[in-house]
Formats: sequence, C-alpha cells, structure tokens
Amino acid sequence: MKIAVIGGTGLIGSQVVKILNAGGHEAVPHSSSTGLDLLSGKGLPEALAGADVVVNLTDSPTFDEASPAFFQTTMDNLLPAAKSAGVGHAVVLSIVGADLVPDLVYYRAKVLQEDILKAGPVPYSIVRATQFFEFMDAVMSWTSDDKTVRLPTTRIQPMASADVAQAVAEVCVGAPMRGTRNVAGPEVFTLDELGRITLAARGDQRTVVTDNNAGKYAVASSDALIAKSDAVIAQTTYRDWLAR
Repeated sequence: MKIAVIGGTGLIGSQVVKILNAGGHEAVPHSSSTGLDLLSGKGLPEALAGADVVVNLTDSPTFDEASPAFFQTTMDNLLPAAKSAGVGHAVVLSIVGADLVPDLVYYRAKVLQEDILKAGPVPYSIVRATQFFEFMDAVMSWTSDDKTVRLPTTRIQPMASADVAQAVAEVCVGAPMRGTRNVAGPEVFTLDELGRITLAARGDQRTVVTDNNAGKYAVASSDALIAKSDAVIAQTTYRDWLAR
C-alpha cells in the first residue's frame, strides 16, 4: 500500500513511516519541510497522488484558542483533496477522553477534528491514544521552579510514543473502521505520583508538591483520561521506558 503520512517528520509520524516501510509498504512523509502546507493546501495534490491511505498526524502549533481554527482549516483542505485523489482511507490520531475534558480548548479542538473526519467524504479510522511518556518533562515544566514541581492528582494512563506509532501503523494497513480504536499504557498513575517517579529516576532533587489546581490537566475529572475496557493495552511500562 502507498500511505501518505502527513506530519511524517514528527515524533509519531517519523516512527509510523519506519514501521510501515519495514512492513513492505510505501510510506511517504509529508510536512512543511517537504513542501506541504496543510493550512493553505499547497502541495496536497502532489502528496496524495497515488495514495491508498492518508494519515494525518499534524498538530496545532499552539494549544490555545487558535487550535480549533487550525484543525477546521486543515481538515477542510485535506478531506476534499483526498477524495479527489481517490484515497480510500483517512486516519487521524486523537486523544483518549478528549470529549470528557471540555474545559481544555485543545481537547475540544481534537473533538472537532474527529467530527469533521466522521462527516467527511472519505472512509475513516480514528486512533485515540493516552498521553505520551515523552511529554512528562513538558507537563512538569508548566508548574515548576528550582525547588518544586506542582502537580495534581489527576489519573492518567500514559504510553510510549513507539507504542502509539505501532497502533497507528496497524490501523493504517487495515480496512477503514468508520469508528475509533482506543490505545493506552499498561499502568494508571496519579500525575503527582508519576512526577515523583520521574524525578527519582533522574536523580532530580526537586520535590513534587500535590496541587489540584496546577497545570492544564487539573481540570480533568477523575477518570476522564483513563482508557475504557475496549482499549488496546500497550506493553511498555513507564519504568522500563525511563531505564532505556
């Protein structure tokens, strides 16, 4: 299969390309660095020419009030172009629990992206993943100083980006689900607990202070970011990932 990987040079996209090509498919990465501008549509016909599948892994450059417009515009450009090119399957990566955290504008934007895909002209699949291990440093940086890291007791079920990429690749080569596959890590943590594990593994002497008003995940309800019983559970644990 020929698969156009939009956002194919990023954290997930670059891994998806490697997995698909190793499996004998022709996965072609596309991004601004390859001449594709999804906001204007420039380069889309060339990127989609001959593709059986398109997977959209692009992300809004900001997580603020501008993010809904980003997803609206990019999907409005992508889907008609995919239809015109004869693409038979469109895949998008989203977030477990995105619809359960309406106070986060970025999560509302991802739900908007999903809704546009569902209503569009191309058979589709959605992969919803939990938070990535790789994002923990950024999460801690939002509410930290030289001595403390303030984190809420929000429960999360994080997973390795490599496992996310594997899940996306598997969906890309399957038939359109016209539905959603949820994927998650094997363990549930509170965010403050995960912060303590992270700092200890790195020899970081800062103290994690539990603060249920700290950071954007503080607005998530107790189980909003936890995968439901239908989720595919990845194998990589957080401590194993940290030890690599």
